[in-house]
Amino acid sequence: MSRTRIIVAMAACYFLFAILLNSVGTVILQSIQTFAVSKGQAATLEGFKDLPIAIVSFLVASFIPRIGYKVALLAALCVVAVVAVLTPSIGHFWAIKLLFAAIGSAFAIVKVSVYALIGQVTSDAKQHSSLLNTIEGIFMVGVLSGYWVFAAFIDGESGSMAWLQVYYLLAALIALTMLVVWLAPINKPAQSTNTPLAQDFVMMLKLAAQPLVLVFVLSAFLYVLIEQGVGSWLPTFNNEILHLPVTVSVQLTSLFAASLALGRLLAGQILKFIPWYVFLNCCLLGMAVLIVLTLPLTQNVAPQAVSSIFSAPLAAYLMPLIGLLMAPIYPLINSVMLSSLAKAQHAAMTGLIVVFSALGGTTGSIITGLVFEYFSGQHAFYGALLPIAGVAVCLFFFKRRAELQQAAQNQNVVGAQ
Repeated sequence: MSRTRIIVAMAACYFLFAILLNSVGTVILQSIQTFAVSKGQAATLEGFKDLPIAIVSFLVASFIPRIGYKVALLAALCVVAVVAVLTPSIGHFWAIKLLFAAIGSAFAIVKVSVYALIGQVTSDAKQHSSLLNTIEGIFMVGVLSGYWVFAAFIDGESGSMAWLQVYYLLAALIALTMLVVWLAPINKPAQSTNTPLAQDFVMMLKLAAQPLVLVFVLSAFLYVLIEQGVGSWLPTFNNEILHLPVTVSVQLTSLFAASLALGRLLAGQILKFIPWYVFLNCCLLGMAVLIVLTLPLTQNVAPQAVSSIFSAPLAAYLMPLIGLLMAPIYPLINSVMLSSLAKAQHAAMTGLIVVFSALGGTTGSIITGLVFEYFSGQHAFYGALLPIAGVAVCLFFFKRRAELQQAAQNQNVVGAQ
C-alpha cells in the first residue's frame, strides 16, 4: 500500500508537469497572436523553460536527497502554484516568461526526485524499466490532456487574453497534487552525514566524465532536440502552413502526444521479442521516412473551411505520427543507463539527464523557430533529419560502451570468485 501511494504521488506530479511543460507549443502560438511577438521572441519561451531546468538540476541534484524528496516536491509545487495564480492578472509576455522559468525550475526538482524514487521502490532492472516506462507513459497522457485543456480556454478571437484563465484551473490541480504528495509515505533517504555537499557535486561531475555517460547524454540531448522542435512548433505549423484554426491546430497537436503515449506503451511489449538496439534503429529509420513522405503533402495547401479535427487535411494527421516512432527512445536509453548504476548514483545521474535534456529542448525549439521564421515550416521540420542521424550514430557507440562495461563487470565478478 505504501509503495502504491508513492507511485501515485510520482504519477500525479508527472501528469501535472506534463500539462505545464508541454503547453509551450500552444503558448507560443497564443503569444504570437495575443502579445504580437515575433516567432523568434516566442521561441525564447522554450529557453525560459529549459535553461532553468538545466541550471537547477545541475546545482541541486546532489542536495535534494539531503532535504528529502517529499519536502523538495512540495516546495517545487508551491512555487509554481503561486506564479500560476499571478499570471492571468499580470497579462504580459514577461509574466509568461516568468511562469515558464518557475515551471522549469520546479520540474528539475520533480524529475530528479521521481527518478530517484523509482530506484527506491523497485528491486531489479526489469521492475525499474517497467515503472519508468509507466511513469513516462502517464507523462504523455498528461501532455495529451493538456492540449485539450488549453483548447477549451481559447476563444479563437485574435488578441483575446481569455485563454490565460486556464492557469487558475492549473493552480487548483497543483494544490490537489500537493495533497497527494503530502499523504504519500515518502521517507527521507539514508544519507551519509560525513560526505560534504561539495564532494557530492564533484562526484556528479566525475560521473559525467565516464565514456558511457558521455555517449548517453549526447543521445538524450539529440533526442529531446527532435521532440521539442517538433512538439513546440506543431501548433504553429498547423495554423500557418496548413491554414487551420487555432483551436483545431492545438487539438490536432494532441495526436503527437497520443502517439508518444501509445508508442511507449507498445514498446514494452515489442521489446520482449526484439533487441533494444535493433528496435530503436527501426524507429529512427521510420521517423526519417515519415518526414520525407509527409512534408511534400504540406506544400501549397490551399486555405479551406475547417471547423473540426475531422475535416483537416491528411498531412495534419500524418506529421504527429512521428511521435509513435520516437516514443520508445528516451525512456529506454534512460532505463539502460540508470540500471547500470548503483542506486546511490541515480539522483546525480538524473541531474545529468535533466541538464542535457533541457539543453536539447531549448536548442531544438529555438533552431526550429528561427528556421520557421526565416525560411519555412517545411524547412524547419526537414531539419529534424540531421539529429535523427546523430542519434543513430550515438546509439551505435552507446551499445558498444554498454557491452564493454558489462563485460568488465562480469570479468570482475569472475575474478572475485
